Amino acid sequence: MTAEQRRNLHAFGDYVRKTLDPTFILSYMAPWFRDDEVQHIQAEKNNKGPTEAASLFLQFLLELQEEGWFRGFLDALNQAGYSGLCEAIESWDFQKIEKLEEYRSLLRRLQPEFKTTINPKDILPEIAECLISQECEEILQICSSKGLMAGAEKMVECLLRSDKENWPKTLKLALEKEESRFSELWMVDKGAEDVKMKDLEDDEMKTCDVQIFYKEEPENQNLSQNSCSSSEAPHTYSPLKPRNYQLELALPAQNGKNTIICAPTGCGKTFVSLLICEHHLKKFPQGRKGKVVFFAIQLPVYEQQKSVFSKHFERLGYKVAGISGATSDTVCVEQIVENNDIIILTPQILVNCLTNGTIPSLSVFTLMIFDECHNTSKQHPYNVIMFNYLDRKLGGSSDSLPQVIGLTASVGVGDAKNKAEATEYICKLCASLDTSVIATVRDNLEELEEVVYKPQKFFRKVELRTTDRFKCIISQLMMEIESLAKSIFEELGTITLGGLFQIQNSNFGTQKYEQWIVKVQKECAVFQMPDKDKESRICKALFSYMSHLRIYNDALIINEHARMKDALDYLKDFFRNIRAAGFDEIEQDLTQRFEEKLQELESISIDPSNENPKLRDLCFILQEEYHLNPETRTILFVKTRALVDALKKWIKENPKLSFLKPSILTGRGKTNQNIGMTLPAQKCVLDTFRTDKDNKILITTSVADEGIDIAQCNLVILYEYVGNVIKMIQTRGRGRARGSKCFLLTANADLIDKEKMNMYKEEMMNGAILILQTWDEAVFKEKIHQIQIREKIIRDNQGKPEPVPDKKTKKLLCKKCKAFACYTADIRMVEKCHFTVCPIVHLHSATVCLEMASEPCRFKCPASCLLQKPNCYYYLCF
Repeated sequence: MTAEQRRNLHAFGDYVRKTLDPTFILSYMAPWFRDDEVQHIQAEKNNKGPTEAASLFLQFLLELQEEGWFRGFLDALNQAGYSGLCEAIESWDFQKIEKLEEYRSLLRRLQPEFKTTINPKDILPEIAECLISQECEEILQICSSKGLMAGAEKMVECLLRSDKENWPKTLKLALEKEESRFSELWMVDKGAEDVKMKDLEDDEMKTCDVQIFYKEEPENQNLSQNSCSSSEAPHTYSPLKPRNYQLELALPAQNGKNTIICAPTGCGKTFVSLLICEHHLKKFPQGRKGKVVFFAIQLPVYEQQKSVFSKHFERLGYKVAGISGATSDTVCVEQIVENNDIIILTPQILVNCLTNGTIPSLSVFTLMIFDECHNTSKQHPYNVIMFNYLDRKLGGSSDSLPQVIGLTASVGVGDAKNKAEATEYICKLCASLDTSVIATVRDNLEELEEVVYKPQKFFRKVELRTTDRFKCIISQLMMEIESLAKSIFEELGTITLGGLFQIQNSNFGTQKYEQWIVKVQKECAVFQMPDKDKESRICKALFSYMSHLRIYNDALIINEHARMKDALDYLKDFFRNIRAAGFDEIEQDLTQRFEEKLQELESISIDPSNENPKLRDLCFILQEEYHLNPETRTILFVKTRALVDALKKWIKENPKLSFLKPSILTGRGKTNQNIGMTLPAQKCVLDTFRTDKDNKILITTSVADEGIDIAQCNLVILYEYVGNVIKMIQTRGRGRARGSKCFLLTANADLIDKEKMNMYKEEMMNGAILILQTWDEAVFKEKIHQIQIREKIIRDNQGKPEPVPDKKTKKLLCKKCKAFACYTADIRMVEKCHFTVCPIVHLHSATVCLEMASEPCRFKCPASCLLQKPNCYYYLCF
């Protein structure tokens, strides 16, 4: 038994639990199981059923250390009749069993009809090959003792646990042989999607192609399920009585230890940070004062935390202030820090202040709290701050250093493939934060589990459109543009752009294709030729072609995940903006090509037969959940802003879903055609979603992953949305209400596999945390210290000398048309982040292409310059 086999068996344990009745193989496992363990498993089945018995069996199995038990387990499965499960474990391929979930789901819904119409004695001989021999005996025994309906229920229970891939077809043949009217419902030939079910209220509801059900029961060892984000503050700021588990989380920090607090969403982790701050400030003797800095990465979180801390501490007589990038230019940071007890900061503010000397040292603070501290890596501002801290610590500075507290949902495991590597990864995070304690709830788990509700998790695999004429037309247009671009490359002759034009048409509509486009554009920006007129013409043409390819690529992504109509509207908006900005010959040609196909595209987009199967499944989920609970509150996660807008339009225009009154939440930045939300707009959306009961669904991008305070939701839908294990825990944690559910809806089986791997990594992370919590504190501190020394050596060796500025004046050109804009000697920096040109007379009638836009740039810089060369339409903002 290798470590990998043990790990795989643990990871795929759900399949074993859903399939195996362990009492049928206990006799074969006698060499490895003690008598008391056998009795315990048998009692578990009698009291709680086969699934709980299988969980206990698996627990005992994974604890075995004797040689040969894994082979013995496989032999026992085979001898007992579990050939399908045995085959799956031997190959670690559970696809055959997974495909049965469709029929299990159907049989569960048809169970009332099954037990009232089926005589189990009649069909048992025909389906016996799909069951375990003991199961057949139990069915007959129950029929004799309790009646046919009870026997039919037992037969359903056994079929739901069958690992034989042919059982749905075998059952169909048995029903037809008996001429049972139930066979009309059991339409396995067409798949469960076409089954007509009499008891369903909505005749249009259909089952998905594959549905894999995971119910994640709270486990005593799962101590870091999800973050109670920094925003989860109590709404009542009168003195609150902390729960016992909150006191447990706060205790190491209150004892003065640098601590990472890892706690699940909804537990009141922000309240824990308030407890720590209050205790810290009150412990100082007369004549001395503490000073706390709380870091929040996102601006909405910064605003929330400033409000929370102000309301809590000002009633206690402490002064609270906040500084963010939006306010740093209008306030004196040094005075704010000096005159307040608690300062809420976005971390880059402190990085800038340490660099320019506004704040001479971290020793001005006595406590630093890092929200979402798992970000402390690489060149993140959190890590830059801690570089300063560790350099002083390891350099033997006499200055006192502040206590460090980290708050997180999940410490993560990085690329770790086993528990040892996960432990090393977590140690590195602890070293970065100089912490030797990881605080999780261990003594008060029961209380925690009464407060924190872990959502049921569903994986839903759906199909793409069988035919997609829209995609064919757009792909053809893209191939035509590629041909035009290739002709430009051929014109270059021996001069190439690094062999960039290696295109595979199968990549249309993917992020990989967009990355290639960006790469070509970057190469064009620095491309040079002796003939400058030719260089300008070629680069301008390539930029135009790449821009159109990028928009078409975006449209294909929208088409894949939303309606054709939404993708077409996206294209029409783009070409409308192109016309408004002005035409050159290339733009006219590309626009004409699109307009020639426009009528056909519009006809296709309104054809009902082109409905997106993904949306049909999404509609089914929403209808079903709101039918079960009309008060359901939903967060729908998607990958892009364009999809946010498209799905909002779809819901509003869908008569079955318009009652949801969707709202949207996106980030603040601008990408392509999408303009981000301002901070006031984000706050307005969240306040409305929190207070307006008619607003039942929030559609959002990754901006809602962490930190932002979102009202309790009982339904989280991940629409083609998967990240790493930290993102999985954070998005799942948005479902905070009791009985909440989390769906992953995807047409990509790889995404389901990735999410399963995230679930395995979460277990691995929790196990690694438990290991570290058993270490002697002195051993842990020494481990952390050695990592810090090693990392400092690497950091020092990587330090590069400041480059000597080239005093020779150079020209600044437009990266698209290569027109002259100004000389580098005329550029000035303002506030170390803005640029201006002085004197203004040196500017020429061209614009430097930093960003493409359909309308003039409106950045509110200290000084701006907008000069336009005809038919270029790129803008420089100083």
